[in-house]
Amino acid sequence: MDVSDAVRDALVDAQDRMNSTVEAVTRELQSIRTGKANIGVLDDIQVDYYGTMTPLNQLGSLSAPDPQLLMIQVYDKGAIPAIEKALMTSDLGLNPNNDGQVIRLPIPELTEERREELAKQVGVVAEQAKTNVRHARRDANEAVKKLQGEKEISEDDERRAYDQVQELTDSFCGRIDGLAEAKRGELLTI
Repeated sequence: MDVSDAVRDALVDAQDRMNSTVEAVTRELQSIRTGKANIGVLDDIQVDYYGTMTPLNQLGSLSAPDPQLLMIQVYDKGAIPAIEKALMTSDLGLNPNNDGQVIRLPIPELTEERREELAKQVGVVAEQAKTNVRHARRDANEAVKKLQGEKEISEDDERRAYDQVQELTDSFCGRIDGLAEAKRGELLTI
């Protein structure tokens, strides 16, 4: 393995970890309710289905027929009580209604106070994601430092690698900030 391959491996590993972090924060931000129907808020709901914790989206067809309503067309009607229980115990604050066939989740308008709480939650999620990106940066920098310590790369190569790692970090932190800002705007727009 030549010098550039060793550094490239460290950079690729850091970039992969940072990409994974951005994908995870994107999913997590989608699950934060905004006052408009979005089936993404149901992604993390787990239902005790005959003793097995099962994702809600495997127990029924999810849809958002209008901006203030989510619907769940349940495959097994016997699962309706378990689904309702899972929805009521979740932190979504939604009250399910069913007619024996379909579960309807009316989406109430968010109060100003709740919008601000959720906006703070977005900030916490974004900050945790940026911390994960910084951990990837630290690990990449340690790998580069080790290469230089073993005299596999020169000090100039080490400096260039640090600069590249920092560029990656800045880029991914910027993407996370953009995602968080968009979600905050969505939450705070009435």
